[in-house]
Amino acid sequence: MRLKDKVAIITGAASGFGEGIARRFAEEGSRVVIADLNAESGARIAAEIGASAVSIRADVTSADDWKALIQEAVDGFGRLDIVVNNAGYTHVNQPMMDVPESEYDRCYAVNVKALYLSAMAAVPVFRAQGSGQFLNIASTAGVRPRPGLVWYNSSKSAAIGVTRSMAIELAAEGIRVNAINPVAGETPLLTKFMGEDTPEKRAAFRASVPIGRLSTPSDIANAALYLCSDEASMLTGVCLEVDGGRCI
Repeated sequence: MRLKDKVAIITGAASGFGEGIARRFAEEGSRVVIADLNAESGARIAAEIGASAVSIRADVTSADDWKALIQEAVDGFGRLDIVVNNAGYTHVNQPMMDVPESEYDRCYAVNVKALYLSAMAAVPVFRAQGSGQFLNIASTAGVRPRPGLVWYNSSKSAAIGVTRSMAIELAAEGIRVNAINPVAGETPLLTKFMGEDTPEKRAAFRASVPIGRLSTPSDIANAALYLCSDEASMLTGVCLEVDGGRCI
């Protein structure tokens, strides 16, 4: 029960890494707000977790939706301790000059602007409590870029910079800010990362990971659990690669 009595908002929690984090946090005693554009899947996961979970449809690029998320957590569970910015977006793997402006804008809105909006909404609550934390799911793409993903890569570099910058500014107020940099994993974004889902492409991606496999929701959830637990109370500004050696 490493998160006993904690309350966490997890974005993009209707699938992939976010779903894994929501389930793991609930197992460890946290109450969770599952936020996702896919309301049906979010509601199903909340029902499977039980009374310690609620779901809400939310667009992380909307300031109004962030206000509603914070209100849901505070009204429903009495407080807010953790915000996991997991929701992410990528353009299809392709030459940088072929990516439409709308796809570039969406990448930066979901992967970067959402961090700003989460801070605007959650920091006042954390300040009033005297504690709180953000966990941003960035990517190894922000550390060791892959070809064909220029604008996605750069958005994740920005997310890493935001994490470190927020951490140093908020540390004295008891607010921790960390990130996880996962290597490519079995999530709904994988096909776009690869450009096409073929055995050859999957083999090439696996071959780029020294440990020999892609990441799983469980890998990311276990790292998230540690960083958001009191065991990591001395850690802020950490951007932890969960990557099987990819960034070495």
